Amino acid sequence: MTPLKRIGVAADHSGYALKERIAERLKEAGYEVVHFGDGQSSPEDDYPDFIAPLARAVANGQVDRGVALCGSGVGACITANKVPGVRACLISDSFSAHQGVEDDDLNVICLGGLVIGDALAWELVNTFVNARFIGGEQHKRRLSKIAALENISLTDKTIIDSSSADEEKMREPHNLTVSEAVEVWRNEGDPN
Repeated sequence: MTPLKRIGVAADHSGYALKERIAERLKEAGYEVVHFGDGQSSPEDDYPDFIAPLARAVANGQVDRGVALCGSGVGACITANKVPGVRACLISDSFSAHQGVEDDDLNVICLGGLVIGDALAWELVNTFVNARFIGGEQHKRRLSKIAALENISLTDKTIIDSSSADEEKMREPHNLTVSEAVEVWRNEGDPN
């Protein structure tokens, strides 16, 4: 497997200081670090302005993986996941940092610059960049379902039939409300 070389980093003012420290540690570890902003700590900035370009670069293969920061990490995660092909998650433990890559092909790690310390942040980023996707059949099947969701418009009522053994089978468009869909899920149980 080809080793990762280029890691993108992005943060707003709340994640700026931690982003700078992580970027320095990544450089020391031999990675090429690509900055997507903010280039300074400016209280007027907005995290989508920096996280979205990072996410597009990950999706387009311009960087191998991304590290996205804002105050809590939540806004960075929401923004990154709006870009098709990005699988971002707010991570706060080492198990999720490697398991997210191994099973779910996580390609953007999100951290909260105001809620996580330097040592833990580096441990999580280091674990994330050193993990590799296992590529098991069940993992590929789940990722194909996620990719299908990226192509569903907000008005399309098609849902993935999680109870079917056929991974590609989709239900016909229907008129379930959210509460009805939740009830179906409760009655059928968690398919995982």
